[in-house]
Amino acid sequence: MVVPAPSTDPALPAGTNASETAIVAGGCFWGVQGVFQHVKGVSAAVSGYSGGDESTARYEAIGTGRTGHAEAVRITYDPRQISYARILQIFFSVAHDPTQLNRQGPDTGTQYRSAIFARNLEQARIAQAYIAQLTQARTFGSKPIVTVIELQKPFFPAEAYHQDYLTRHPTQPYIVQNDLPKIEDLKRLFADRYRSTPVLVGAGA
Repeated sequence: MVVPAPSTDPALPAGTNASETAIVAGGCFWGVQGVFQHVKGVSAAVSGYSGGDESTARYEAIGTGRTGHAEAVRITYDPRQISYARILQIFFSVAHDPTQLNRQGPDTGTQYRSAIFARNLEQARIAQAYIAQLTQARTFGSKPIVTVIELQKPFFPAEAYHQDYLTRHPTQPYIVQNDLPKIEDLKRLFADRYRSTPVLVGAGA
């Protein structure tokens, strides 16, 4: 489903940098990364871990659900082409289900929580306003939005074998069932933002 556009979407000040960063978490990072790699204005989307310490930023460790980390994606984008608020609209619309608490689809645990890792107070303000807007509009019916906002948590890139996973393994059953539909939803619901060729982490991946 496509959720309403954010009512809080500030105009860019003069001299805005050509590159900004957003970090979000919404279940297994394979699908979230895959979605944003197909979004116009995004120059990079990297799978990784956020919410915990560097010492536990490893796939084997975060799988316990006790590290504080979530599987997250760091999105580098050009704010002159796509705003932070629009990135959040795609995040809430097609990248994951923000009403599932500490899980996403078949995956369960706090490492699969719905989270926005705001890089600064302005990002946190935009995210809070958007969640409030969607809640007031009862966008998801009676289901509450469980997305948490965590401020200024470091991001640690995941292991190389997790990067570009959707593109490299398009016939893997998990990808076919859980993630390829997200790409189709992006193409259908955000045709103006969809790019057919993904921007990949690995050269020639």
